[in-house]
Amino acid sequence: MMEKTLKQDEIDALFQAARSATPENPRPEVRARVLPYSFSSAGQISNDQLRAISMLNDLFARNLTHNLAAWLRSRFQVNLVSAEQIPFNEFLLRIPEISYVASVRLEPLGALSVLQLDLALAPPVIDLLLGGEGRDGPLRELTDIEESILGSVVEIICRELTAAWQPVGLSFNFERRQMQTQVARIMSVTEKTLCLSFEIRMPHSSGLLNLAFPAVVANTILRRLTSDWGRRRRHAGETRARMESAARRIRFGGSLQLPSVRLGASEIENLEPGMVLRLNLAAGTLADWQVGGQPLGVAQPIRQGAHRAARLVRPAGEEPL
Repeated sequence: MMEKTLKQDEIDALFQAARSATPENPRPEVRARVLPYSFSSAGQISNDQLRAISMLNDLFARNLTHNLAAWLRSRFQVNLVSAEQIPFNEFLLRIPEISYVASVRLEPLGALSVLQLDLALAPPVIDLLLGGEGRDGPLRELTDIEESILGSVVEIICRELTAAWQPVGLSFNFERRQMQTQVARIMSVTEKTLCLSFEIRMPHSSGLLNLAFPAVVANTILRRLTSDWGRRRRHAGETRARMESAARRIRFGGSLQLPSVRLGASEIENLEPGMVLRLNLAAGTLADWQVGGQPLGVAQPIRQGAHRAARLVRPAGEEPL
């Protein structure tokens, strides 16, 4: 059997075919980068959220500094130390054995938060309010009178918190002091809380003021802060057009109704089918056109073929000609 000898042009053709079948710049294989993930880090405060929280609480610290200093007639300094998300049981471990702990109700959410104040601050505050020089004293439990005095200080703290946190629409209402054994019942020990710590300095004493918010409050706060101070996400034109197109297909409940009137109980009591009920409205009174419970204008009821219809007279808020 004779071996076939290739000519030069045939060899060149084979090399050309092999070169064209192999890409000149093959793309490198892209592999997904896999990193370990800790579920305990889910929901951590972002830098933007932390910045917004710091802005609010710096305002609270300044207001509390000025107001309590004027009320106590003594030097009083409040500074934000930290803002972090930790489980509630970790917050409980940070509470000293002898401490002032109170429950604070946050409206309109109706949730309870925890306020903890070091009792090292109690003797100088009480001494100042009773006419003394604000000297510190031994760390001990409060008497009933001292607890009432310190309760008025906590009410001022809640008032300043309400003023500073006005942008998120929350109101702080001092409820009552809680014993150490009762604090763990305020919220689940495994719940992740937003913990804020403030350092309070007085001429002869210093201590911490700690606040713990449950998850529902923390999420509300962070969501509202992100919408107010965070960067708003802007959608591409095509995405926005699709969203608007989909929104136009949404159906809302609408109604055409006369303005409300007051009727006597006897008129309603004696109603029977076929009777005419006088509404004390002018004959030309137009009906309110509402969509989704929101007034959009005034309209006149008409008939269009076999169907009821409404003819818009003017938009809501526009004065009649």
